[in-house]
Amino acid sequence: MTDEHERQAIAAAISRLLAGTPLRSSGALDIVTLAEEAGVKRNKLTHKHTDLKDLFYAERKARDGVPDSEITLREEIATLKEKIKNLREERDEYRIASETFARAMHVLTIENTNLRKEITKIPASSVRALPSRP
Repeated sequence: MTDEHERQAIAAAISRLLAGTPLRSSGALDIVTLAEEAGVKRNKLTHKHTDLKDLFYAERKARDGVPDSEITLREEIATLKEKIKNLREERDEYRIASETFARAMHVLTIENTNLRKEITKIPASSVRALPSRP
């Protein structure tokens, strides 16, 4: 493999590892895995293509050792946690509303029962028909 082919393979391997889509390795962000992913011996990275090794370490440090796929998943998790929080708040609001409506219905049922009892106590003779208007 020529130097240019090695450099291209290493650059492609760096991109795959940082994107979280390794083809030939475990996907760990270390020099051994980079060499394995690129299909080159580790000493080629540590002695010959040190600029690519340094670039890889700089990118890894900038990302805190986290590949793009994990960053995407972390963002998705944060979005889902926010959605869960909003749904829980909405659920709690509905729960409070339903408890309020249940209390109101209970009060109205009691009032209705009491009014029906009062109607039965009124003698039938005290109820008069109103005269109709011409």
